[in-house]
Amino acid sequence: MPLPKIATPIYELELPSTKQTIKYRPFLVKEEKLLVLALESQDTKQITNGITAVIKSCILTKGIKVETLPTFDIEYLFLNIRGKSVGEEVELNIVAPDDGETEIPIKINLDDIKVIEDEEHSRQIKIDDNLMMEMKYPSLDQFIKNNFDFEEETNIDQSFDLIGTCIDKIYTEDEVWATADCTKEEVSEFLGQMNSLQFKKIEKFFATMPKLSHTVKVTNPVTKKKSEVVFEGLSSFFV
Repeated sequence: MPLPKIATPIYELELPSTKQTIKYRPFLVKEEKLLVLALESQDTKQITNGITAVIKSCILTKGIKVETLPTFDIEYLFLNIRGKSVGEEVELNIVAPDDGETEIPIKINLDDIKVIEDEEHSRQIKIDDNLMMEMKYPSLDQFIKNNFDFEEETNIDQSFDLIGTCIDKIYTEDEVWATADCTKEEVSEFLGQMNSLQFKKIEKFFATMPKLSHTVKVTNPVTKKKSEVVFEGLSSFFV
């Protein structure tokens, strides 16, 4: 007779970007093995394929396109899936901020980590009295680069590439230019025409973008001084 099926628990969470409630399950042993092999390869393409496959398998709600989800949605999803799969606490050693050398062991409950939204954040950027830009959030590829990129060097071209992929449209009262209809070179040339003040508005979009964040209060056992340590981004919880 066939072996019995093992019941898999189902959980719910709210996607930070849309507030849509979706259902998901933990990843299975076979999926965990796929993730481990992908990460050990240190190959960005394999990691992208592995994480995409696992997240897609674990999301039970129909119609969710993983490739187009904002980075912070994917980080939040991955954090919760991992928590329900291998344990909801992560143990870290952090260096005391006051002396920069004393290590302090801490435990963080993954359920306490939330996506924080900045009140000053806006997807609409005013370039001048006539021109406006509407931004969109980095998606899966940038999630991989943020957390699993083994290339240490970054350059201005990569920054321009990222910004270019996040411009949804450029518009005036009378005309609209969708960047999907433009070449990468055209978008880069457009960005190159900006002055410093205009470019800082784009930098503010990224700086204030919703992000995983968690603050921990610690006491240095040597100096007895109390401090707060802020963790931001998925990678900070699994260093």
